[in-house]
Amino acid sequence: MDVTGWGTADVRDGLRDLDGWLEPFLEGMGRKTRREWAPFYLRGLLGPGARKSLQPMAARLGLSGHDQLQHFVASPAWDDSPLWTVLAHEADRLVGGSGGYLVIDDTALPKKGMLSVGVARQYCGQLGKRANCQALVSLTLAQGEVPVPVGLRLFLPDEWVEDAARCARAGVPKAEATARSKGEIALSELDRVAAAGVRFGTVLADAGYGASAAFRHGLDARELRWAVGIPRNQKVYGVDVQLVPPSGRARKPVPDKEPRAAEDVLAALPWRRVTWREGTKGRLAARFAALRIRVADGAVWANNRHLPGEEVWLVGEWRSSGERKYYLSNLPRRTSMRALAAAIKARWVCEQAHQQLKGELGLGHFEGRSWIGLHRHALMTCIAYAYLQHLRLAGQSRTGPGKNAPPRPGTATIAKPARGAPRHHRQAVRYTRPVRPVSLLQAPVPTTT
Repeated sequence: MDVTGWGTADVRDGLRDLDGWLEPFLEGMGRKTRREWAPFYLRGLLGPGARKSLQPMAARLGLSGHDQLQHFVASPAWDDSPLWTVLAHEADRLVGGSGGYLVIDDTALPKKGMLSVGVARQYCGQLGKRANCQALVSLTLAQGEVPVPVGLRLFLPDEWVEDAARCARAGVPKAEATARSKGEIALSELDRVAAAGVRFGTVLADAGYGASAAFRHGLDARELRWAVGIPRNQKVYGVDVQLVPPSGRARKPVPDKEPRAAEDVLAALPWRRVTWREGTKGRLAARFAALRIRVADGAVWANNRHLPGEEVWLVGEWRSSGERKYYLSNLPRRTSMRALAAAIKARWVCEQAHQQLKGELGLGHFEGRSWIGLHRHALMTCIAYAYLQHLRLAGQSRTGPGKNAPPRPGTATIAKPARGAPRHHRQAVRYTRPVRPVSLLQAPVPTTT
């Protein structure tokens, strides 16, 4: 959407709308100077310009320097956890409910140097190869194709955890400088947003998380519905498997059948075409097969073979490219194939959110090296994203579902997301024509501290 035709007075109205929307966040910041600089930081992220690091943002905002923005984002003198809670409340207001999804994933931020916190040579999805990067575990609340990020937490590779001095230099809290898998971080973040009152119906995750029995069991222990990706060689049993008295040297009951790979179990089944929703270029469809099974994720009984676990859905997706993907889900037995497919494919919205956070709001542009600075910058990008979704949904409520909302005052908007496959998504955050520097359209620049 464009703001052509909106005058300076309209832009001032938009800025006042941002200030009003920010009030619950500002209340949790304590000192007046923080409450003054937070809107400036957000305007820097929301405004025009390709680079959202501190110096370019300060220049575009008409500031004499970037020291105060640096102090705001990297200072250990204040606790930003109340802001994450307010963000969770706002996300729940926008898209929370029993029909919502909580999508767990991770996103990588490429880095050239090795001094930034958590940087290591690891797989970087943005580059499609191993490279120096930071990996953030992400939680995104979504409903009706509208995502709102509610969590971004840095994963520390072993080489960092094993180097206490390195962690100390980067300001990693002692409680965080421990070996934790991405799945463990995700479950901890899930507990945090659940405690904040975020409502959702189903947890979604890709095979990077779904391959872990501990992660799936963690979701079960929280009595959550879930649908997760798995590798094709995940071992499963038929639902009719029985435990029988042991023979030979075995001391405990053993399964009366051997487990099989997921791809082998589904290979002989009929695969039928399923449409899960309408896209911009027509119906989105693929071939699916599904079967009730029991996962081989119980205790080990022999030769690294596991006893059968709970009964769940095993789902296979056969894409038009010829690629096959496999999933597990504990959705109810009566769930239709279309509902299974729709749940599995709903995960793509987090990829769109990651793309927008990095490509439009500067998630990966932070040039500091500290734990606090990285996480606070990530928090501010999530708050900026939630504000844009607030504008978008408010516009839709005025014009009716499925119609383009009229342009809202301000320097950034989120357009209706593309509805094709993730690799075909357009950038959904679109910037308007540059307007006068933000500092000229509001109260004077805050005083330094």
